[in-house]
Amino acid sequence: MAAAESDREVPSALCTEFLNFSVKDTASKWLQVTDLYKEVYHHLARYVPKIYCLGPNLNPQSEDLLAQMLLQAPLEWYLCGEDPSTGLAKLEQNNQPSQLCGHVFKVGEPTYSCRECAADPTCVLCMQCFLGSVHKEHRYRMTTSGGGGFCDCGDTEAWKKGPYCQKHEPNISDSCHEDPLAHLSTDMIARCYNVFSIVLKYAVDMLTWDKEDELPPGLEPPDRSDSYYCMLFNDEVHTYEQVIYTLQKAVNCTQKEAVSFATTVDRDGRKSVRFGDFAFCELAKSVIVRNTSRQSKPLRVQVMHSSVVAHQCFALKALHWLGHVIGYSDALRRILCQVGLERGPEGENSSLVDTLMLCDSKMWKGARNVYHQLFMSSLLMDLKYKKLFAIQFAKNYERLQSDYVKDDHDREFSVTDLSVQMFTVPSLARMLITEENLMTTIIRTFVDHLRHRDLQGRFQFERYTAQQAFKFRRVQSLIGDLKYVLISRPTEWSDQLREKFLEGLDTFLELLKCMQGMDPVVRQVGQHIEMEPEWEAAFTLQMKLTHIISMIQEWCATDERVLIEAYKKCLTALTHCHSGFADGEQPITLSMCGHSVDTIRYCVSQEKVSIHLPVSRLLAGLHVLLSKMEVAYRFPEQLPLSELSPPMLIEHPLRCLVLCAQVHAGMWRRNGFSLVNQIYYYHNVKCRVEMFDKDLIMLQAGASMMDPNHFLMIVLSRFELYHIFSSADCRKRYNRETANKDVVQQNNTLTEEMLHLIMMVVGERFEAGIGQVEGCDEIKREILHQLCIRPMAHSELVKALPENENKETGMERVIDCVASFKKPGVTGRGLYELRPECAKQFNLYFHHYSRADQSKAEEAQRKLKRQNGEDTALPPPVLPPFCPLFASLVNILQCDVLLGMLGAVLQWAVEPSAGHWSESMLQRVLHLIGMALLEERQQLENSSEDNDFNFTLKMSRPGEAPSNTASVLALLENLQNAPHLEVHKDMIRWLLKTEAGIKTLRERSASTSTVTASGSRGQEETACDKDKAERKRKAEMARLRREKVMAQMSEMQRHFINENKELFQQSLEELDASTSTSLEHSPTSSDAALVCVGPRRSRPREKRQVVTCILCQEEQEIRADGKAMVLAAFVQRSTVMSKNRKRPPHDPKRYDPLFMHPDLSFGTHTGSCGHIMHSHCWQRYSEAVQAKEQRRQQRLRVHTSYDVGNGEFLCPLCECLSNTVIPLLPRTKGSSSCEQPGLGQWLKTSGQQIKAMHSAHRKLQPVSTVEETVEEECPAPEVFTVNYIPTNPYSSTIKEMLTTFGTATYKVGLKVHPNEQDPRIPIMCWGSCAYTIQSIERLLVDEKKPLFGSLPCRQDECLSSLARFGSACWTAACQPTVQGHFIRLVAALIPDPLVEASPCILDVDMLHLLVSVVLSYGSVHSQDSSGLSVDAVQLHLFHLITVAHMVQILLTSGPEEVTMEQESGEAERGEEEGACRLYNTLRTHVGSSLPEVGSGWHLWRCVKTGILPYLRGAALFFHHLNGVPAPPELHALCPGQWEVLCGYLSLPSNLLQLFHSQQELLEPLLHGWCTHPGVQQTLQGGGVLVSFPRESNSLIDLPDDYSALINQASSFTCPKSGGDKSRAPTLCLVCGSMLCSQSYCCQTELEGEDVGACTAHTFACGAGVGIFLRVRESQVLFLAGKTKGCFYAPPYLDDYGETDQGLRRGNPLHLCHERYRKIQKLWRQHSITEEIGHAQEANQTLVGIDWQHL
Repeated sequence: MAAAESDREVPSALCTEFLNFSVKDTASKWLQVTDLYKEVYHHLARYVPKIYCLGPNLNPQSEDLLAQMLLQAPLEWYLCGEDPSTGLAKLEQNNQPSQLCGHVFKVGEPTYSCRECAADPTCVLCMQCFLGSVHKEHRYRMTTSGGGGFCDCGDTEAWKKGPYCQKHEPNISDSCHEDPLAHLSTDMIARCYNVFSIVLKYAVDMLTWDKEDELPPGLEPPDRSDSYYCMLFNDEVHTYEQVIYTLQKAVNCTQKEAVSFATTVDRDGRKSVRFGDFAFCELAKSVIVRNTSRQSKPLRVQVMHSSVVAHQCFALKALHWLGHVIGYSDALRRILCQVGLERGPEGENSSLVDTLMLCDSKMWKGARNVYHQLFMSSLLMDLKYKKLFAIQFAKNYERLQSDYVKDDHDREFSVTDLSVQMFTVPSLARMLITEENLMTTIIRTFVDHLRHRDLQGRFQFERYTAQQAFKFRRVQSLIGDLKYVLISRPTEWSDQLREKFLEGLDTFLELLKCMQGMDPVVRQVGQHIEMEPEWEAAFTLQMKLTHIISMIQEWCATDERVLIEAYKKCLTALTHCHSGFADGEQPITLSMCGHSVDTIRYCVSQEKVSIHLPVSRLLAGLHVLLSKMEVAYRFPEQLPLSELSPPMLIEHPLRCLVLCAQVHAGMWRRNGFSLVNQIYYYHNVKCRVEMFDKDLIMLQAGASMMDPNHFLMIVLSRFELYHIFSSADCRKRYNRETANKDVVQQNNTLTEEMLHLIMMVVGERFEAGIGQVEGCDEIKREILHQLCIRPMAHSELVKALPENENKETGMERVIDCVASFKKPGVTGRGLYELRPECAKQFNLYFHHYSRADQSKAEEAQRKLKRQNGEDTALPPPVLPPFCPLFASLVNILQCDVLLGMLGAVLQWAVEPSAGHWSESMLQRVLHLIGMALLEERQQLENSSEDNDFNFTLKMSRPGEAPSNTASVLALLENLQNAPHLEVHKDMIRWLLKTEAGIKTLRERSASTSTVTASGSRGQEETACDKDKAERKRKAEMARLRREKVMAQMSEMQRHFINENKELFQQSLEELDASTSTSLEHSPTSSDAALVCVGPRRSRPREKRQVVTCILCQEEQEIRADGKAMVLAAFVQRSTVMSKNRKRPPHDPKRYDPLFMHPDLSFGTHTGSCGHIMHSHCWQRYSEAVQAKEQRRQQRLRVHTSYDVGNGEFLCPLCECLSNTVIPLLPRTKGSSSCEQPGLGQWLKTSGQQIKAMHSAHRKLQPVSTVEETVEEECPAPEVFTVNYIPTNPYSSTIKEMLTTFGTATYKVGLKVHPNEQDPRIPIMCWGSCAYTIQSIERLLVDEKKPLFGSLPCRQDECLSSLARFGSACWTAACQPTVQGHFIRLVAALIPDPLVEASPCILDVDMLHLLVSVVLSYGSVHSQDSSGLSVDAVQLHLFHLITVAHMVQILLTSGPEEVTMEQESGEAERGEEEGACRLYNTLRTHVGSSLPEVGSGWHLWRCVKTGILPYLRGAALFFHHLNGVPAPPELHALCPGQWEVLCGYLSLPSNLLQLFHSQQELLEPLLHGWCTHPGVQQTLQGGGVLVSFPRESNSLIDLPDDYSALINQASSFTCPKSGGDKSRAPTLCLVCGSMLCSQSYCCQTELEGEDVGACTAHTFACGAGVGIFLRVRESQVLFLAGKTKGCFYAPPYLDDYGETDQGLRRGNPLHLCHERYRKIQKLWRQHSITEEIGHAQEANQTLVGIDWQHL
């Protein structure tokens, strides 16, 4: 309590002192003094503790006001030397506004980057600048900011073109270079300088102050109190839950308070959790520390004196103030920068800015944010000082990074995060490299932090502790900095830049040397590996460095001298690595096909091998550049090419590729998943550019400098296949070798992989520098091969292509040459399809295909060829020529060793035996032969001079003397007819044809070229014709065979139908019976019009209705006394048609639902999937579901997609969510009785009946006197027996089901516990029937469908079951209760003195009234033996309610709009006159509340359009209740609907005749309606006035451009936590409210449970169902109740027809109206809950999400 009291006393004491304070006097005093510093400190020491930190809560509003008045105002006066309001305005006027925008982004604000013009992806624009710039017409990327960065508009270095938006366009007249200080007077400058240096020093001192109980000299308060704060600081180790739990224990606060504390600590970085004397706070501290030190390091808590906290609060305020003041003028900004960067007395690193930077990690989050913002608005906005600041930053780089690594706050709260603002500016980056040697510093700092090495000095990530892993994650940010520095390549080099870059490269090579050969693996033999080794760290490092390595190569490519030096350095590094790897390998000699080579003995399957070889790979990259930049040809003398040892170069990359092959062959299975994962990433698109691709290039580089035979022998040796191919008669001996089956299988796979490798070495020429190609050819080829697998969406293609450092793939430039785009429909996404002319470039052995991709692509391409009627061979594509440096690679194709290998495989294929070869092996051999033939043909066609590539000659030469093996050509001709190679025939035929073509070419060029080539072509053509004829014959035979089979089948069908004729006949009849078609009316009146209500209603002939139970498959006729059949149904509360969402929900215990208000604010909707079961089958099923649920609860505690506790289940057939069943009932037999009184007669009779019931009910009140009913009291009509209890027509099972459905509707509709006796049950059922009819009628209108015939049969079934159930439900309830309801319902129309509190006519929805009164009449009619026809009563009630509705419409019609009077015909004129007469009658009763309306045409139009929905609803209702088929005109949307509808409902088409024909009877009723006090009140604006027709509700309008939504969401603050940005702003699509979802701050309590803002909102806005758009995720969220929810595709698509959930791709998004309509339709159909059910059944992970917290 002490705190609260002192809180109250303080102001009075201070008030007098504050009131006497004069700002002006203080400032003028300051102007006179000599030691301003001391004076200001004295002022602060006196006032700060009196303003701040006086009570337990920091920062109430008054503090800010007082601080402004007492502390900031004098400073501003002093600064300006006059009243600040004028002084600062003058400054602002003279200021030349900066061309830099400098808008600092809020969290979640949209940022835009132009993909064409941005210098790098960090260059972004804010929304305002973007909309005013040229870039909005370009390809741009849109993302949401994490907060912090600023807009780069106006920065010429950030944009290749269009750096300015319209607002920041510089004036030509400005002389940009003048000094901004020129506008200020010298004494003004001096004053600014004084104020800024004092204030900034004060702020820096206070924020970096680390004593808790004393203040810096000069700030000690005059009187010191004993008040302390227990201050809790944020860390990133403890979770929210731990902090909340600890606080509740430590400071005895509630859960709510603890949550608020935790939220503030997380947001601001610190929060006081207790205020009081020292001991009191110390106690709380000890509890917190004790509680949190168990799991990890304890939470940081300090007990701080209140005056220290006060000064720290003001220090933050002072920094804010500085930021605000310098906004007035660039001159002030420059002075502040000067003050900040001015060196102090201590020399190096002593300026205020340095002090702040170096103490960064000691400060709390809030303080860091404030001073970072100040740096951004001052130092980084002034180009001169930005440079000076960057130099200081680079000088302190190592220390800042070490602090950051030790600190546990995220990068965005660290000063190191500012590196992106400086290092990405190209001129600054170059300057820092040359002057501060930044590149070397960054890399060295990085290497220093990774200290774990093995004996060879390589990184070692084995047995990595959590602490080291954390450190490793933080150190990776250094790589990001290096990327920023290198992101823009220099266009001209200075000698200094060359020197420093190469120095940086040296350090980088040191880093790569530590990676070369790290994480080596050894093959496990015998037993499986015990512990999976750590492999991820090494790959993370590799992935992070991928772009750096690529960028270093790009830097080297811009300068020849740098490239040559870099190449030499890299080669030296590699040689150094190799000298360390000499694993004591013995030299051996291999010989084969007359060639021999010396190499070393090495087995990948026995020795250590590593997948990490960055030094070799960097060298490979540089080697290609030598060729691409033509340095190799121009300065060969400067390059050490002669010293290269090709076997050394290829050794390690080859081992790596062999390792992959062996893993494919299953030889490394016992090494576990870590190796499989490494191989996967090695080939994966994220890593392959600097891993797999470079290894392949290294092999190409090595092979191009070796004898191809030697190269191939080394390859064979490393693949461990040398012994198979080298034996003299390998072709035969290998066949007989009876080896272990596994070994044979492994050797087969290895042979396939090796052949594939040879293909890649010779065939991969699409890298510029290896082949003569352009840069874009490579991307084209990638896309082409992806699309050969299947058509793909844009995002899939982007994922399959490697990104460069700017996150670009270069795909957009080339995609249109190879693919065409197909737009999506309402679902799905847009797809790119390959252009047919590109298919011929398909290479089956494309080097980036995985095995799965390859087989899919092969299948797709063969299928395509079959469709086009071509042969299915997939020959290799024609390749571009090699660059000179790599030209010798083609000789591999014609060397002896390869021909020997090809011959061997073909030989095995000719005489296949026990699986020692495989078809894939043969396929690869054929492909290689094809490549060689194409190469030869190309060389023949292109070069005139003699060329030495002659494969045809070599392939037709048989083996040497001793073995005399057949030639390759002979073997091919042999295989052409081998029966077991049917698949490869086309390919072999293609090869032979190509070979023949080449021979003729050679002959022609050898002989004279005058001989025409007609002969050869003739040969080719005849071969081709034969092929075609053969194929045609086969196709013809297949067709005949198909036709024969079809004929047989149809014959069998006919036969079956004839045999089972009566069965078919019967089922057809039933079909006819179950669908009530419009052909049902009795034969006599087939011409008469159809009428569905009243004495003249059509009587369809009775049909047996037979249905089948979906559970037991038995058939059952629906009869009142038979077994009950039920329909699975789902009842839900709904606000879909609500016209008043502000109405508070009713109190379920006291609410009386008898009358529905016309605003339909809450209704109960019943839907069904239309599947029918026996009631007893359903009960069994339902019990089984419940039993299963109880068992499941004991096993695992996750929700299912349905809530068994609430009676939910899934329909056994379609799995549709249901929560009850509706009994199916037969149609009620209407008695065709003679007694059909007129309106007057009926009013009299019903009046008597009601009186009789009243008296009977009165007697029932005292319970004891039930037996002795006294009859004389009430003169009831003789034929009306009040106490007659009618026999219940229904069987017991039906009665039970009537109760079941009734109770379910009551339980759901009112949200109460079930109670079978509650009198409101029938009311709820009638209400549900009426609401469902209204909702279906609206749906049909919205979708422009006819009233009848367009509903799916499940809705038809549901409506008729509901209507019939409604007319029978009184039998299950207490009869007097239902009669009581009837009496009260009728009293709303015919005033009844015995019924009090009848509603006024404007507060009743007429369709609800009609349905309820017609359905409740059954309970009265059952006691009436006078033969009064139900039809007549229905008709009178209907007419009466229709008149009441017309009155309702006229009362609410509102003033007429001024429109053109229509010329109306004779018939119309009568109606208009009638409308006028009725309206004027109403005016006489209501008086002045109704305006005068002269136009009858307007009134009649109001009535006609207003009453149409009600008439349509009534038609649906009577159609289903009485089973009268609808007239054919209502089955279509044709003109003349009005007359047909009125006829069907037996109404005159001029509705006003209803009133005028019975005027004397209706006049008094009309008077009663109009004089009800409620009418006047509502008309004068007292209640909710609903006008008719009610418009259909739709979801809110969304903007076309998604960024408008993001912008709206970014300015949305959380309504509960004082102006804090919301993390997950979520838009309700029903009412448009923005909510703060998924956060502790906005949780509320609902029915005793904490729920998030969205769940709470669904209960207020959508009766438990909600549709939301999560703006930051671009995701639609469906919620139903607390436990159900799912995500749904948003209606926003990018230009490629794809959604972007999570906004990861950043393509601009636009609203797709069709998709939004689809969501709206789901909502209007009440299918959201069903949609969620289906989604949760399909995806079990959705069930586990805590939806209620969203």
